[in-house]
Amino acid sequence: MVIGHWSLVIGHWSLVIGHWSLVIGHWSLPACIPTVCKPVGRGFGIYFMSLKRQIAFNTAIQLAGKSLNTGIGLLIVALMTRSLGVEKFGWFVTASSFLQFIAVANDFGFTANTASMLSEEKFDKQKIYNTLFTWRFLTAFFFNGLSPILILFFPYPAPVKIAAAILSVSFFSTALNQVLVGYYQTKLKMHIQVIGEFLSRATMLVGIFAIAYKNYDGFLPMMAIVSTSSLIYTVFLWLKSQKIRFQIDWGISRALYYKTWPMAIEIIFNAVYLQGGRILLPLFVSQSEVGLAGAAYRVTEIVIQVAAMVMGIMLPLTARAWSQNLRDEFKLHYQRSFDLILMLLIPMAVGIITLATPIMKLIAGNEFVNSGKILALLGIAIVGTAFGNVFGYLALAINRQKNVIWIYLSDAILSAIAYAFLIPKYGAYGAAMVTVFSEIYAGLFLMITVNRFARFWPSFKTFFKISLASLTMGVSVYLLQPMNIVLSIAFGIIIYGVLALLLNIISKETIKEIISRPPKSNNPVAQP
Repeated sequence: MVIGHWSLVIGHWSLVIGHWSLVIGHWSLPACIPTVCKPVGRGFGIYFMSLKRQIAFNTAIQLAGKSLNTGIGLLIVALMTRSLGVEKFGWFVTASSFLQFIAVANDFGFTANTASMLSEEKFDKQKIYNTLFTWRFLTAFFFNGLSPILILFFPYPAPVKIAAAILSVSFFSTALNQVLVGYYQTKLKMHIQVIGEFLSRATMLVGIFAIAYKNYDGFLPMMAIVSTSSLIYTVFLWLKSQKIRFQIDWGISRALYYKTWPMAIEIIFNAVYLQGGRILLPLFVSQSEVGLAGAAYRVTEIVIQVAAMVMGIMLPLTARAWSQNLRDEFKLHYQRSFDLILMLLIPMAVGIITLATPIMKLIAGNEFVNSGKILALLGIAIVGTAFGNVFGYLALAINRQKNVIWIYLSDAILSAIAYAFLIPKYGAYGAAMVTVFSEIYAGLFLMITVNRFARFWPSFKTFFKISLASLTMGVSVYLLQPMNIVLSIAFGIIIYGVLALLLNIISKETIKEIISRPPKSNNPVAQP
């Protein structure tokens, strides 16, 4: 999905992520115990280093890289919004939202299924990899090739339809990345993905800067730059991966089908309640209002990426523990996935709500100040997103995708009805209100359903601590307004950090353990 390359970013709030990236191991395994300090599957890449430090290192690399790439994304968005203006940025939002709807609808959960199937021992891993990539290539080629034709039947401006044809290349490339990223998640080698994303964003930054510097109508050239950067990302991941060839193993395909079809249905319904509003919105409001709403939505999308990234790391471990009936290990990964997502997303959600208008002014410029009100409303949805990501992935880990289909179906129906009534009357604010409802609805019912089948309820002790620290931070920053946005964020980070230590959300011992150098070992590290 083009989100990974193009979403608007939280700006300086991304520093919160980088600030805490070294302490994530608090929610990994506490010590090197016999069941986990050995290879946990061919090529899985966990050996003499404790699983705790392995996950912490892998996650820290991703979050540090995400912070860097977020900074680049901030520059890209700043250049693009100021160069295109609200209306033409609305064109981009309309074209990308249409393609995004198609992309989400044919997502089929390839990233999660790649990580899950490569963590199991049922089939030859090379055949799994080849088969997954082949099916992803075929489905992505068909649906992304169909998108530029379908958009012709919508009453969008002509430049939007041309942009959709150009951007379809980007969506095709990003669809292929699903399998490649799933492979690197399984290998705990996400630094390769981070480097690839950096190369992609750097290319985009240079290209868009050159267009903006020339100060001419560069809307379509900018779309070409987006697609080019996506191709670079895919080629890099391909070259660094083990050899892939087109192959369809029918035994693996059948297993993939049974694992995928429930998730595919869920994702299609998910596309309706998450993306449907953005398809309808341009039909009822001006492209300028679409641009304002799109800017706010893309801030929240980067937050969703963080949750998906973290669960992508934890999913193979959780799925393995469940499949091998390692009950205690499963509960441990379950609890720490829950705590980790909340530790990242809740303070970010509070920060977004508190500083929404200055964030949008900082990122997109004065012309997009009105996006702040929409962003503040969408910030509420992030909490629902946190629950939805954790328990949606856990449903996959425990093979209960079929049992949660009703949640996505009912959410899609209710959201579609709400979009039809609220968008014509309230425009972008109506779409945002439905987004808040749909995220919270899905998150709560996923939690209830998954916990029932897993026969385990996570502890909410850390959740309440995180909520208390985040709300205290938000109130403190709010009372100091108006204040320079950078100072406000720095002050918020300090408050949250101090409270995290005082409330024992993060212990000093955990920080020392994670940042200390791993012990030397004479054991050779097997090659994946």
